Amino acid sequence: MPDTKKLSREPAARQPKRFLLLYALAWAGGSVGYIPFLTILLPVRVAGMAGAGHDVVWLSYIAFVGAISASLGYIGFGYCSDVTGNRRGWVALGLVLSCGLLVAVHKATNLPQVVALVLLWQLGLNMMLAPLSAWAADCVPNSQKGLLGGLLAFAPGLGALAGVFVTIPGLASPDGRLTLVALIVAAFVLPVLLVGAPVSAQVQDRPAAQPERAQPLDRKGAAVRMWCARLLVQVAEAALFSFLYLWFRGIDPAVSDHLTARIFSLVLVLSAPVALLAGRWADRHDRPLAPLIMCTLIAPVGLIGMALSQTIALGIASYAVFGFSTSIFLALHSAQTLRTLPDSNRRGRDLGLFNLTNTMPSLVMPWFTLALVPYFGFSGLFLLFAGLALLAALLLSRFGREN
Repeated sequence: MPDTKKLSREPAARQPKRFLLLYALAWAGGSVGYIPFLTILLPVRVAGMAGAGHDVVWLSYIAFVGAISASLGYIGFGYCSDVTGNRRGWVALGLVLSCGLLVAVHKATNLPQVVALVLLWQLGLNMMLAPLSAWAADCVPNSQKGLLGGLLAFAPGLGALAGVFVTIPGLASPDGRLTLVALIVAAFVLPVLLVGAPVSAQVQDRPAAQPERAQPLDRKGAAVRMWCARLLVQVAEAALFSFLYLWFRGIDPAVSDHLTARIFSLVLVLSAPVALLAGRWADRHDRPLAPLIMCTLIAPVGLIGMALSQTIALGIASYAVFGFSTSIFLALHSAQTLRTLPDSNRRGRDLGLFNLTNTMPSLVMPWFTLALVPYFGFSGLFLLFAGLALLAALLLSRFGREN
């Protein structure tokens, strides 16, 4: 294992755990804002408007324009929060706009109106998320980034559980579910805006024993490696998010969508406490990259197992290995990325560029699938993804050796 000990040795003020918890709750609010809507509420509404045979086309179109809107919004509003120096204000404005536009979706009477509202909603949501992400970069020191990453790992699971909650039969009408999601998001985000009090507005960690002039170049190279590693892992994760059900059905036609949803949610929920423990271990031992490298070495094991699976039991077990490792990787990577940002005055913009690793896979992943699955089946696709994960491990290992 390469030397991945602390990349920054300059002391920095530690944040109280109360602030970290409130911040993680707000970040979970972002997940609640989009997971139930994009995975359940929006597809149901589009299917009702488009009818059988056209819903997939409209959903694909919405996903495409939504990904572009999210990418541009994250970069643009992150940069705006850099220029104004007011993260909290932009988060509050994005909260109001995203919740308002989410509720307004029920007023759309045709599909073009739905597309327009989703595009604007994506802008509002990323107006909230981009400055919120940069806020952590401003004030959470390197010595707590592992803990922060572990806390952020709970966000996807809470988002999935929110989808289960709002769709409880009889709890709310289809339109009322949108309002209920908006209220939950507000309840999660408002506490950090109203009573969140970080120790200081700015914390800048610098690599020790390096000349000031060399720092931007070194950090830029580190940021590029972290960006590429996340993109490689996200391509595989996005494919499994979209095609897990179809792959399970290919092994055993009796597999239901409910079973697939339970497996997916269970992996997300159970991986969160493991990520928290791994993040705290990384902080205590000053080895921020070690858990990331370990995850990128474990993920290919799960993918190879999936490629070779002939029974549903082996398929589920192999997916669990892959899902656990990638969920932990993505959560911890989000926090450890903050230490590599090259310009302390443009953290919001730079995190917007990092966010492209979350949106680009949704644009390129279908082409991988169409190119490989018809000829090699899902096994060929999984073996390709295993190679990408190993490449990510190599990138992070070299990063560790150079730092």
